[in-house]
Amino acid sequence: MGERRKPELLCPAGDMERLRMAVLYGADAVYLAGESFGMRSFAGNFSREELPRAVDFAHCHGVRVHVTVNTMPRNGEVEKLPEWLEFLDGAGVDALIAADLGTFTLAERHAPRCERHVSTQVSVANYAAARAWYDLGAKRVILAREVSLEEIREIRAKTPADLELEAFVHGAMCVSYSGRCLLSNYMTGRDSNRGACAQPCRYQYYLMEEKRPGEYFPVFEDGVGTYIMNSRDMCMIDHLEDLIDAGLSSLKIEGRAKSAYYAAIVTGAYRHVLDDVWAGRPIDPVWRDEVEKVSHRHYATGFYYGPPGQYYENARYIREWQVVALVTECAPNGAATLTLRNKFQTGDILEAVGPDLKPFAFRVEAIEDGEGQPVTEPKTPQMTLRIKLPRQVPAWTILRIERDLSAKS
Repeated sequence: MGERRKPELLCPAGDMERLRMAVLYGADAVYLAGESFGMRSFAGNFSREELPRAVDFAHCHGVRVHVTVNTMPRNGEVEKLPEWLEFLDGAGVDALIAADLGTFTLAERHAPRCERHVSTQVSVANYAAARAWYDLGAKRVILAREVSLEEIREIRAKTPADLELEAFVHGAMCVSYSGRCLLSNYMTGRDSNRGACAQPCRYQYYLMEEKRPGEYFPVFEDGVGTYIMNSRDMCMIDHLEDLIDAGLSSLKIEGRAKSAYYAAIVTGAYRHVLDDVWAGRPIDPVWRDEVEKVSHRHYATGFYYGPPGQYYENARYIREWQVVALVTECAPNGAATLTLRNKFQTGDILEAVGPDLKPFAFRVEAIEDGEGQPVTEPKTPQMTLRIKLPRQVPAWTILRIERDLSAKS
């Protein structure tokens, strides 16, 4: 298999705030999209003015930037591709993620400084396909989500050592084949292969018998119920050693359309656990438990250890923590300036977690507004507040409260 190398941690960046969080909380690389040719039309994404600033911010922190150009463009869109690729090349983007062979070929000519990575949309599931893309100039292939660890080991063993292998290790799993979903387009007219997925695999469905029009029977989820689509979220944080041993070059976290809080917390959790695993240290359970404190469905290991089978439990989202404020600055004595995100009040028990800051709990003793006037329950989003923390924390530290917002049955 060759030399054992520490894999890259590749994290989602749906907009500038989420990029900042991913970078500061420990990403080695981020992936994002501009306003064109990306697979997440509703992630926020980056304008032509923002994208070069995003690249500069990431590069100043030693973080690489990968940009998705992984839609399947139609004839009328292809003529716009060369100029867009040249723009990305000039902005200093490190790699382009492509699914369409035409886009991949055009990138060689119009973005020569960018590495070319093959999207999971291509569904590379064997070593022959991986080698074929390498022969065409690919630096990396992002493997199909259906491959097992055993298959990854074989792909690694039978492909050139300088071909990098990337795989998703955390986040939502599509009810489709490597994300090539046709259901969204069929049901809503929103094409998931062109960045506009309506996520119909997460709808609540009812059945109607053809001879009983208007009588709807719920498709509910219990131990003996009927199940049409019931996708869990992937979580491989407990199995990073296996992923490293399989020969992966990059561990990818899904979630460009998810919140800045998600980007920060999941990045930080995987950063610390990966560092511990690589160094041979015992894993600190505090960091492993962080993935339980973001919005998620019940976790599973995907296809890594074989077909996952049918899941028969409730698959609604679990949301047990809410962000209440973000620290913008903090003095050595713990006097902190915050921006409010959700309401909290004096007497509440909050948790602080930040860039390379282990979570800790504290009680809110007093709150002041930006003018130094006492308030007991601030409610205006983005208002400036001041509180006293037990110790100094870095900027961009998140303050959160345990508050159950989970979807109810």
